[in-house]
Amino acid sequence: MRRVSVLIAFLIWGASLFLALTTGRDILYNIFYFITLVLVGSWLWTWLNLRGLEIKRRVRTPRSQVGRFVEESFEVTSRGWVTKLWVEVVDRSDLPGHHASRVLVALRRNKPHIWTVRTPCVRRGRYRLGPVILRSGDPLGIFQREKRIPQTHHVLIYPATYDIPGFRLPPGHLPGGKIARRRTHYLTTNVATIREYAPGDSYNRIHWRSTARTGKLMVKEFELDPTSDVWLLLDLDATWHTAQPWQEPDLTNVPALVQGAAGRVDLIPATIEYAAAAAGSIARRYLTERRAVGLIAYTPRREVLHLDRGYRQFTKILEMLALVEPTPDALTLDQVLLAERYYLSRTSTVVVITPSVDTAWIAMLRDYRHAGINVTAVLIAASTFGPVPSYRAALTELWASQIPAYVLRRGESLSSALSHLALP
Repeated sequence: MRRVSVLIAFLIWGASLFLALTTGRDILYNIFYFITLVLVGSWLWTWLNLRGLEIKRRVRTPRSQVGRFVEESFEVTSRGWVTKLWVEVVDRSDLPGHHASRVLVALRRNKPHIWTVRTPCVRRGRYRLGPVILRSGDPLGIFQREKRIPQTHHVLIYPATYDIPGFRLPPGHLPGGKIARRRTHYLTTNVATIREYAPGDSYNRIHWRSTARTGKLMVKEFELDPTSDVWLLLDLDATWHTAQPWQEPDLTNVPALVQGAAGRVDLIPATIEYAAAAAGSIARRYLTERRAVGLIAYTPRREVLHLDRGYRQFTKILEMLALVEPTPDALTLDQVLLAERYYLSRTSTVVVITPSVDTAWIAMLRDYRHAGINVTAVLIAASTFGPVPSYRAALTELWASQIPAYVLRRGESLSSALSHLALP
């Protein structure tokens, strides 16, 4: 459309020149001069409108989480002497729902125009903020000019996490009262011995009865219990993952978009989104209890986040979960379980998170149990997301194998679903 207006303007200019030359009349020469002046002035106006413009964009935090917000501020300042009649700021970010474009009018010298964009995070992943295109034109709409600002930033969106107080792992086996003979500076349920207080010991480790009996400050030493190591195994085989069509959100109703019924975060209807949210929620639950948690996924190469404790480990897990995606050439879940069998010990608990209804992986979990490894399954009901086989047969076999199982269905609260064992 812009090219058409420029073409029409030059056709009129050329026609006026032709008529002036062929007729020689002064009025036609005056019209030609006037049109020439208008065209030159319009082009200079457009050129000056983008000179001396400075734009700054700042992201409050490069990381956020589904259900929260990404806040970004913009500042556009004119350093030129001429007031800018209008300037359009076009943002080319790929963050879903991020609409930062603006049309600014009457930009005066050294008077910045500042605005803030607050975008709800609805999908995990790594997104680009920028580049920016500055666009302006003349008052008559003949010419238009663009200036590209190539600088970009990136923001990482973690999956949503939920409180799951009812989620339970199988109890560890303690034959003959034995425990895992490994001392730890973390608090556990297993007290190994007591000793005299040393500078730097935490006060919550003091054993007050022994202190009263001996007259000295005595502290407890702990040992790890057999279920302290929790491995999350995320199935990324694209054969079983599915999703419903999803459109970019409408920001006209931000509270309803971010918070669903009963204050819970609404997830995108995709099995991988539910699986990532489940893994993050379970990790948070057991890292809060000072247990060691690790994460395994095949993408198709083996991606492992080794066992560790604390908030830093939780951040690493969320970063890994933010980027994983189902892949067509990933190993099947039973192949993954077979490959990981030799890395696990009797002090491990494996939580398998999968939408697969192929019962071969359930047979592998039975072998894990026979080897003394505790197992729990989180089954994503893929049939509630798309036209795939029902999960009922897999759930029935899990129940028959006495393997604790939780089921996540589309639209269901993860806090509720992961707090109650599923029945066939």
